Amino acid sequence: MEDDPRERQLNIHLDPENLAGVYANFANVSFSDYEFTITFARIDHEVEEGDVPGVVVSRVNMSPRFMREVMDAMNDSWSKWSTREGIRNLPEQGESHQQ
Repeated sequence: MEDDPRERQLNIHLDPENLAGVYANFANVSFSDYEFTITFARIDHEVEEGDVPGVVVSRVNMSPRFMREVMDAMNDSWSKWSTREGIRNLPEQGESHQQ
């Protein structure tokens, strides 16, 4: 008999009202000795004078270990996205480059 544990699958439930997610165009990262907090907000950049209005759409607290895992996952996804976009934006063969 092998000591090969079966790979476990996550079974995450997503309520229908959260399916669309929330939009954020601003994030603030803060930390203490025990945790990191990422606050996501939607900011109205079109206001030309006075305070810039915004609303917090989500706040996530996490341990330093989980923060490292999130950063690694984001870097991996960013690298994959950048590679895909770079390939997508390559000039077509035979295309002339006139300046």
